[in-house]
Order: sequence, then C-alpha cells, then structure tokens
Amino acid sequence: MKITKLSLKQKIAMRWWLSPKFSGYDAIICDGAVRSGKTLSMSLGFVFWASQRFNGGAFAMCGKTITSLRRNVVTPMLPVLKEQGFIINEKVSGNYFDMTFNGCTNRVYLFGGKDESSAALIQGMTLSGVFFDEVALMPRSFVEQALARCSVNGSKMWFNCNPDNPSHWFYNEWIKKRKEKNALYLHFTMADNPSLSKSVRKRYERMYSGTFYDRFILGKWTASQGVVYPMFSESEHVFSGDIECEKYVISCDYGTVNPSSFGLWGLSGGIWYRLSEYYYDSRREGLSRTDEEHYAALEELAGSRHIEKVIVDPSAASFIECIRRHEKYPVVKADNDVISGIRQVSTALKQGRLKFHSSCRDILREFTLYSWNEKAGTDAPIKENDHAMDDMRYFVADMLNSQDSGDFFALSVTR
Repeated sequence: MKITKLSLKQKIAMRWWLSPKFSGYDAIICDGAVRSGKTLSMSLGFVFWASQRFNGGAFAMCGKTITSLRRNVVTPMLPVLKEQGFIINEKVSGNYFDMTFNGCTNRVYLFGGKDESSAALIQGMTLSGVFFDEVALMPRSFVEQALARCSVNGSKMWFNCNPDNPSHWFYNEWIKKRKEKNALYLHFTMADNPSLSKSVRKRYERMYSGTFYDRFILGKWTASQGVVYPMFSESEHVFSGDIECEKYVISCDYGTVNPSSFGLWGLSGGIWYRLSEYYYDSRREGLSRTDEEHYAALEELAGSRHIEKVIVDPSAASFIECIRRHEKYPVVKADNDVISGIRQVSTALKQGRLKFHSSCRDILREFTLYSWNEKAGTDAPIKENDHAMDDMRYFVADMLNSQDSGDFFALSVTR
C-alpha cells in the first residue's frame, strides 16, 4: 500500500507535531464525514511522532473494540509502516506490537473501550501518548482513565470521530472547549480525501438521509429529530403479489405485556422481502399468550419453508429456550445495539435492499410512527410503536454480520 497524495488537512493531521505553528498543542481532534481520510493520516502521524520523540515508551491505541481497531486502523497502517522502514513485532495474543525505527523501540498497546467496565483495563499504566479511533463511541470513563495515564513529559493525545448528538460529552468537553484543552481541531469532509473518486462520493451521499446524512456526509453534530426512517416510501418499499425466494429467515421481538412481532423474510435477487408477519398485542387482544402459543404462531408463519435461522430478542431467554427445545429451527440471539442497528436499516432502505409486503400492516404502521425522542438529550427513539421496528433491526444487524449474507450490505459503511 502506497500513499501517493495527501490533502492539506491530512498532511496537518500527520505532521502537526513537527510544525512550529502547531507543535505546542497537547492534543489533536479530527472530526467530520465518513471516508474523509482522517483515520489513516492520524494513525500514521501518531506512530511517526511516537517513534521520533521517544525510545522505550509505552503508548495506547484505542477503539470501540479491539477487533474494530485492528480492522479500521492497525491492519491498514502496518504495511505502510513497514514500507517506511519500521520493524514491527506484533503480539496478537497480547494485544500489542513493538515498533523499531532509527534505533528506537516503543510498544503500542491496543484497547477496546466499549463500555464503562473498560476503564479498568487501562488503569495503572504509564503512557507517553494515546490515540482514540471513533472516540464518540467510547464511554467518558474509559477515555478519561486513558488520558490520566499520559503522565510522561511530552505526551500528546490524538482523537478522531464522526459527529454524534450535540449533547455528547466529547463535543461539549473537548471540541467546544478545545482552546481551554490546548487542542488543535480539524474538521474533515470527503473532499479532504484525495483517494475518494467523485463517483464513490456520490454513492456515499445516496446511502444516507436525515440525521445520518447530516452527520456522516456533512459532518455536523446534529440532534436526531422527526421520524427515524424518513427515507421509507410506500411507493419504493412496498410490494404485493408472490415472490420466489432462495432463502428464508424469521426475526422476533418478543413481549409478554408488550406486543410480540415476528417477521418472515425471503431473499430474492439480492433483495430481502418481508413476506408476512405475526404481531400480537396482549393489551389489544385482552389475553396474554404463553411461549408455546407464540411458538405455534412461529411455526404457522414459517409454513413448509426451510428456515435458515430464527433471530430473537436477546432478552427473551424463555422463548429462545422454547425454540431450542422443539429442535426444528436454529435460533440465534439478536444484536441489540439500537443506534448501530438503526443506521444499518437506514442504509439498507436507501439501497433498496428491503421490501415489505402490503399485508404487513403493523410494520407499515410503525414506519410512520417510530420517532426520535427529541427530549432525551442523546440519540434514542421513543419506546412506542417499535416492536416491528425492533424485529426488523435484529434481522438487518444479524444478516449484516453473518458470513452467509452474501453481498446484501456490500456498500454498508461503519462509523
């Protein structure tokens, strides 16, 4: 991998610590659009800085998870470093790599900051610098614990992220207070990535709408408002008649007091069709149903079709066990990351990869009612009219992460 051209902002992100104009800053913050070229230039700059300023130092590179950090940062970076003459000794099992350049050897530890408990992983270390990839996805406690470890003279802090809600702690504590924090701030757009062609930029622009367009394409810290899926259109996404499908999956949002919603999905020509649904609201019907009664409805929904898997709300332990006990369908627990799932569904709708039969009245009804909670102060949908929305989200998240999903979401973008 060779870097043939860098934009002005990429050059600054990589070399700011060498510049008389910027070297006095204690930190750098790069935010903005997806695919704007901030991550690679920053990560290389971080390593170049560490190797030229320290010998025998310990550093940290942090992502939401170690897996995402390796995929998004470390794997693209290491070949470039080797081409530049670095000697890299990576210890995958230990989650670190040693790097030697011009006779100086330093160690870089890899950390995942996915939840509040992650702060304990980095506690007690002494660091010469820290790099955060997608810092807006990490809990404040983890970030502040990592920053507290940077006690070596000359240490610096490196942050990048895509924008989030304007009430987000990082926006308020670091971006808005960047002068107080003595931090250099660079805002990136897709135009700042010279490796991105105009056609690819247009493709990304077509993938998002509403809040996610404002954040991922325009790079704005924008509050979520209005309906969650403004890109949904009955004329584009609703069909009638029969579809011949090559694969079938069922997704389930399970409720006892709250409604239960099951969706039958069929794959045809690279598009997943919601062919039919089961929606039972005990309060509307005046009678609760048992796990066995819901299971009987699941079997009726499946009919004689071969069901690849049933994806179930992970909190529905008793219903998952009920399905397993019948030994008829493979069952998996759904990924219940709400905001990530909503983003994935939004992308699928924009790509035209999801269609809904006109008989699926409850999910069509919920599309018009499922809205952001503007009073929450953070990204959160209102917990009403969300049961078919949840079973759809479980389906999309699972098929996105599934190895057998083919090219269903080949154009999906991670933050």
